[in-house]
Amino acid sequence: MSMSPLAYADSLRIGTIDFVSPDEIKVLLDIEAPDGVALNTGTPRPFPRINGYVLIPSDDGHLVAQVEWITIERSQYPKRKGMQDFGLVDLPYPLRKMSLNPLGVLAYESKDPNGHDSYRFRRGVESYPTVGDSVLLPTQNQLRAIVESGDNRHVPIGTSPLAANAEVKIDPDRLFGRHLAVLGNTGSGKSCSVAGLIRWSMDEARQARNGADPNARFIVLDPNGEYANTFRDMSKVRVFAVEPSDGIEQLQIPLWFWNSAEWAAFTQASAKTQRPTLVQALRSVRDGVFGATVTPSHEMRRYLRTLVSILQLERNAGSPWGKFPQPKAFFEKLKKWQEGLANQDSFSDNEKAALGATRDKITGLINARLGQYPTYEFTRGDVDELLSLIQSAHATFGGSDTDILPIDADVPRPFTGDQLLRSVEATAELLGVSEYVETMQMRIRTLLSDSRMKIVSGTTPDLTLDDWLRNYIGDSEASNGSVTVIDLSLVPAEVVHIITAVIARMTLEALQRYRKLHHGKTLPTVLVMEEAHTFIKRYHDDAENQNSAAICCQVFEKIAREGRKFGLGLVLSSQRPSELSPTVLSQCNSYLLHRISNDRDQELVHKLVPDNLRGLLRDLPSLPSRHAILLGWASELPVLVQMNALPEQHRPKSDDPDFWAVWSGQDGKGQTVERPVNWKSIADDWQQINTPDL
Repeated sequence: MSMSPLAYADSLRIGTIDFVSPDEIKVLLDIEAPDGVALNTGTPRPFPRINGYVLIPSDDGHLVAQVEWITIERSQYPKRKGMQDFGLVDLPYPLRKMSLNPLGVLAYESKDPNGHDSYRFRRGVESYPTVGDSVLLPTQNQLRAIVESGDNRHVPIGTSPLAANAEVKIDPDRLFGRHLAVLGNTGSGKSCSVAGLIRWSMDEARQARNGADPNARFIVLDPNGEYANTFRDMSKVRVFAVEPSDGIEQLQIPLWFWNSAEWAAFTQASAKTQRPTLVQALRSVRDGVFGATVTPSHEMRRYLRTLVSILQLERNAGSPWGKFPQPKAFFEKLKKWQEGLANQDSFSDNEKAALGATRDKITGLINARLGQYPTYEFTRGDVDELLSLIQSAHATFGGSDTDILPIDADVPRPFTGDQLLRSVEATAELLGVSEYVETMQMRIRTLLSDSRMKIVSGTTPDLTLDDWLRNYIGDSEASNGSVTVIDLSLVPAEVVHIITAVIARMTLEALQRYRKLHHGKTLPTVLVMEEAHTFIKRYHDDAENQNSAAICCQVFEKIAREGRKFGLGLVLSSQRPSELSPTVLSQCNSYLLHRISNDRDQELVHKLVPDNLRGLLRDLPSLPSRHAILLGWASELPVLVQMNALPEQHRPKSDDPDFWAVWSGQDGKGQTVERPVNWKSIADDWQQINTPDL
C-alpha cells in the first residue's frame, strides 16, 4: 500500500526547531527519529551524522542546513507524539538535540523526463524558519540535487560520501578563473588532486571537442620533480629541466629576461648607489638597433644619450653648485666623460664637428679649474650650455627627443652577461662610483662563471622571446600541447626564486599584451605552483633591499590580484598555509582542503571561511587520504569530496619512502625489493664529471 504525499512527508520529519539565529539553528529531535540508520528516504543511510544535510520547509522550498553537532540532554519525561498523560511517568529520559548551519535554499523546479521531482540549490538564505517548524530528512533525489546543482558543471572530480555518493562536478571557469588553493599535510593527497584536476579537465575538454586536443594551457612549476612523468600519456606534453634527457628539454630562462628588480635582488644592490647604476646599465645594454649590427655611430649616439640622462640628473640634484665634495665629484666625472668623446674615421664631418664642440666646452670647464687653488663650483649657465651641446651632438648622431627619454630597463631585449658587465663598469665610470659597485660586479661575475647557472647564462644564443613564449606557454591553438611541466628541482638555490619569479612574471606580462592586442579577449592559462609556501612566503615589506624570495612572492601577489583580468588562473598547493602570503591566500576564491593537523594551519584556514562553516572544518585533522573539503566560489555549498582515484602511473612521484620494503627485501606483494647504490656515479654526476662507462 503506497503512502499518501502528506503521510510520506510526515515520515521524513525528524524534529522541531527550538532556537533560531542567523548562523545557528537548534533542533529537538523526535523520539521516533532514526538513531543510527534512516530507512525512510529511499535508501538506508546513516543518521544523525555530523556534516550531513537536513531540510526545513520555507516559502521558497526548503532551507538546507548542515549538522554541526549532536548532543543528549536529560528530560524528566519522554516527549512522545500523541502522549497526553505526561504525569503518569516521571523518570529521566534522554532527549537528542542537534545544531544546524543554514546554507541555502533547495527550490522545486519541475519534473524530469523520468517523472521525478527536479530541484535546484542556490546559496544564501532570504528568510529564516521560526521556533516549532519541522525539520525533515532529504530524499535521495533532494540530497543529490543539493550537491549536484550549479551551471556549467563540466568536470567530475569525485563523489560526496555525505550526499548518497552524489557526483561532485566543478565549473572550470569558477575553479581556475578565481584562483584555487589546495591545502593539506604531506600524504593527504594534494599532489594527486592537482594532477587529477588537470587531467580530468583535459579529458572533458577533449570529449567536448570530439576527441581533438583542447586549446588549454597549464604551466606546472614543480620544485620537487614529481610531475615529469605524470602526463606522459597525454599528447605533446612539454617538460623542461636543468638536466635534459629523453623527453625532457633543457630549461632556459636567459638573464635578459630578468627585470631591474630581479637583478637588484640577486646582486643585493644597495638603494643609494648600486641600484641606480644597475638600472642605467640595463637601459644602456638593452638599447640598440634591435636585430641589427651596432655601428660605431650608434655606439656614440647611445653614449651621448647616456651623458644627457646623467647630466640632467646632476643638474636637477644641484650637484655642480652644491656643497663640497659634490662639485669636485662633478669635475672628476667631466674628465671621464671627455675620454669617451673621441672621433672615429667612420663619423661624418657634421658628427665630428658636434663632438669637437662638446669636447672643447668640457676642456674649457676643466682647464678653468686646474689652477693652484681651484674653485670647483660650476654655474647653472655652464651646465645648461654643456647640456645643450651634448643634446645637439646626440641629435647629429641620429638621436631624438624621445630617444633621450630613458629606455625601459625591463624590456626583454637580448644581451649577454659580458655585455651587461661591461655596461655596469662603463656606467659606474660615467657616474664616478666605480669603487662603490665592485661587490655588485663580483656577484654578476659569479653568476656568469658558475657552470650550474647554465639555465640563465645563455647557452642557446639563438633563443628568441617568441620561441620561449611558444614553448613554455603554448603555441596557437595549443598545437604543441596543453601542459608544460617545469622541473625546478636542480635549479641552484641562489637563483631558484628568481627563476620562478621570471617564469611567472613573463607569463602574466605575455597575457597582458595578448589582451591588449586582441581587443580585451583573454587567453585562458593556468599557473600551478607546487610547494607554494617555499615561493609565496610571508616577507617584511619594510626592508630597504628586497631579497629574491620577497621579489618572487610579490610577483605571485600581483598575479593573485590582477591575473583574473588577463585570463591567468593560479593554483597553489601547500602543506603549510600559515606560511603563505596573506595577500595571495585572500585572493583565492576556492579551497580544496585535505587533512590538516597543525594547529596554526587549522587556525588560518578557519579564518579564511565564514563563521557558519567552521563546523565542517573540524573534520580536517581526521580526513582520510583522497578526501577533501571543497568550498568557495567553485562549489555551490561546502562539500566533503572523495576525490576520484588516479592510476599509479598518472600520480605524481610523491609517495612516502618505502623503508620496510627496503629493509625486509619484500614489498608485501611477494616481490623482491632490491635497492643497490653506486655512489661513484652519484658523485660524478654531482661533480659534473663525464664518465661514459657509467
